Amino acid sequence: MDVRSQVSMVFHLDKCIGCHTCSIACKNIWTDRKGAEYMWWNNVETKPGTGYPTKWEDQEIYKGGWEKNGDTVSLKGAGKFRGLKNIFHNPHLPVLDDYYEPWTYKYQDLFTAPEGDDQPTARPVSLVTGEHMDVQSGPNWDDDLGGSPDYARQDVNLNQLSEAEREAMFQLERMTFHYLPRICNHCLNPACVASCPSGALYKRGEDGIVLINQERCRAWRMCVTACPYKKSYYNWHTGKSEKCILCYPRLESGQAPACFHSCVGRIRYLGVLLYDADKIEQAASAPDDRLVDAQMDIYLDPFDPEVIKQARLNGVADSTIIAAQKSPVYKFVKLWKLALPLHPEFRTLPNLFYVPALLPTMATVANGVYDSTSKSLWNGVESNRLPMKYLASLFSAGDTGKVTEVMKRLMAVRLHRRGVTVGDLNSAEISQALKEVQMDGSTADEIFRLTSLATFDERFVIPPAHREESIEMLESTADVKGNTGFGFKRKPERGL
Repeated sequence: MDVRSQVSMVFHLDKCIGCHTCSIACKNIWTDRKGAEYMWWNNVETKPGTGYPTKWEDQEIYKGGWEKNGDTVSLKGAGKFRGLKNIFHNPHLPVLDDYYEPWTYKYQDLFTAPEGDDQPTARPVSLVTGEHMDVQSGPNWDDDLGGSPDYARQDVNLNQLSEAEREAMFQLERMTFHYLPRICNHCLNPACVASCPSGALYKRGEDGIVLINQERCRAWRMCVTACPYKKSYYNWHTGKSEKCILCYPRLESGQAPACFHSCVGRIRYLGVLLYDADKIEQAASAPDDRLVDAQMDIYLDPFDPEVIKQARLNGVADSTIIAAQKSPVYKFVKLWKLALPLHPEFRTLPNLFYVPALLPTMATVANGVYDSTSKSLWNGVESNRLPMKYLASLFSAGDTGKVTEVMKRLMAVRLHRRGVTVGDLNSAEISQALKEVQMDGSTADEIFRLTSLATFDERFVIPPAHREESIEMLESTADVKGNTGFGFKRKPERGL
């Protein structure tokens, strides 16, 4: 058992209001500079929709992630041989139009325009070329055009539905949408790390954050192709690749990442998961119908004495183990089984999990009358506005049973809390809903509290950074010749 620690995240989609505050916080800190104008390390998409970059989920286009190859996996569009073949021309890279061409406005024209009968306007100007341009799209263009044929109906996840099911989704009484915030998943089996010819990408041992060494990066851009979530970007000004760093300087000082800290809907949770690194290859190469369960089996019980023992032997600090025991992510993912990974079929074993949105009950229209009543206050999850096939395509590699189970657990909590606060539901119906998902009332109350009433410290359980250990390691490996043990020379001390 190779026990390691991983900083992991949960996003609760029922709470996301699509305000993009998270995106702006990240943009202001990390990508508000030349060459990074088009980058949104954090973006918020509207589902159904095509996302950013366009159709990023379609690996027939971009060849990202891993594919099952017998008892192991291999990179789909990058790697030693495929990467060498495409090293000077990579047909699977997204182009600027797949993201969008960033622009600003020529505001000076508002002040310098000659006198005339027309109102002067500030024309859009490309931040890449500096030329005038016609704005065609943006990173969240689907917000305003979410129901249009160009966006919602082009969602790759609709391919799992029949034509009749797709058309039914866009009937007036069934039309719906929800927001999907995305950042780098800091995966356990990151395709970007495996694809880099320069070895510039690496996964930090102490917390699992995936980073790019800017000094080693040679701009091969294989990481852009390999990442199926398209969260590695190329900076055209510096000639280096960049990506979300999970605000690790903030984490090291005990602060939450900027997008987490600024979240208006308080949808974000951060904590430590302990996992068995020996199981990564086995989980990544599991059959499609076992992918979610195989990934969940990797994560370990932080209260298990054997896990604690092996973690300590592997150098995991006691403070990190305590943080894992208090982790809200562990509760959502392992204890309550409410959060699922996004597109597990990419086989990267992502560490960002989502609680699916429990959408409003589906109404009917008869004789021109819109009717949302039902025999109970809410219909069952079988009447969900988004078909289970669609949600399964997003969160469970097509396993509708896995998503249905999560939705029923969410519905049980909703029914229980309605009974507690209002008391207008049949108690037998509430008891049956809880019994069906093997949940008791106290657990439902605990889920409700962490979802709705949690304090800052409950949502973000950040393990202390042990900088003193790295300093001690550097000092202890120094030999008498002045070598530090890492190939660096100590500067000679000045004498008289």
